[in-house]
Amino acid sequence: MFRKVTLNLMFAAELFEPRRFRITETEAPPNPGPGEIQAAVHLVGVCGSDLHYFSEGGIGESRCAYPMVLGHEPVGSVMRVGSGVSGWSRGDLAALEPAVYCYHCEFCMTGHHNVCAKIAFHGSSTLPGFFREVVNLPAANVLPLPKGMSDRAALLHEPLAVALHSLVVGKPVVGETALVFGGGPIGLLTVALLKLAGVHRLWVVEPVGHRRELARTVGADDAIDPAQADPVRETLRETCGRGVDVTFDCAAKGDTVNQSIHATRSAGRVVMTGIPSATKLAVDFHALRRREIALLSSHRSNGDGHAALRLLAEQPERFAPIVTHVRSLGAVQHAFELLERYEDGVGKLALAIAPA
Repeated sequence: MFRKVTLNLMFAAELFEPRRFRITETEAPPNPGPGEIQAAVHLVGVCGSDLHYFSEGGIGESRCAYPMVLGHEPVGSVMRVGSGVSGWSRGDLAALEPAVYCYHCEFCMTGHHNVCAKIAFHGSSTLPGFFREVVNLPAANVLPLPKGMSDRAALLHEPLAVALHSLVVGKPVVGETALVFGGGPIGLLTVALLKLAGVHRLWVVEPVGHRRELARTVGADDAIDPAQADPVRETLRETCGRGVDVTFDCAAKGDTVNQSIHATRSAGRVVMTGIPSATKLAVDFHALRRREIALLSSHRSNGDGHAALRLLAEQPERFAPIVTHVRSLGAVQHAFELLERYEDGVGKLALAIAPA
């Protein structure tokens, strides 16, 4: 099925300097060890953090370590299993989880795996990502797809799990109002989930026109162009000066954290889902303090992958519009440049790594 793999070689895309990818031929992983599964990677979604690595050399305190293999939103199929692993057959489709936990630290033992003291994450400087043909993973990181689900339909499992976890943090209540900053894939998935959660009225702030339309498609009641109207003023006007119950900052760009605070009602919640490029943010603390607004942070996901797959299986039509483009691994440079320029109506873009 994979000519290069049969020769113990595989193709990978390496980011080898700022804004430059190259396709390399490298050694494929050895046979999986005990408790591991070897998987062929079919599709990988491109995340906003991947784009930050490409354009800015990192995001926040996480910096590039060139050359590096990006990609942490993969779907693939089982090739081989190591000793002690059962229940899988060659060719079984699976969602592949990027975070590797120790399962023994204080945080893992108390159910906070996403802040594991020894966490390693594929697609960062700690572990190579999934822009490659083959990968070995702990069996716990390989999730079976629901019966009949295609790899394309499962593509959003990782970002949807991230969005699900942010709702666990923000606790939206049926009948509440909500605001989402950012109409990228995470923002769009957050919009779709908030509508499923029963939010009564929902606004999105997004400067790119086609993303505002995508936001409306997946459930936003209105979309604000920040170049044309002040998001805080518009939100307060729409809520008769009260502000929304909960705001999700999925952009973390410019002054969106403070705009989120000022657009949220007293005793409301602001959830930071997006990752700022800067290592430090200037927060309008007194506006937060005077109105006792809870500023909450959400970090990746925490065992939300199975729920994400169930949602994708049960309501595929709700999430399908978000995936707009698929490009080959060989076109990785062009794909990132397209994303960087927000061209061609792009929402979520995926790279096709190897055939199913």
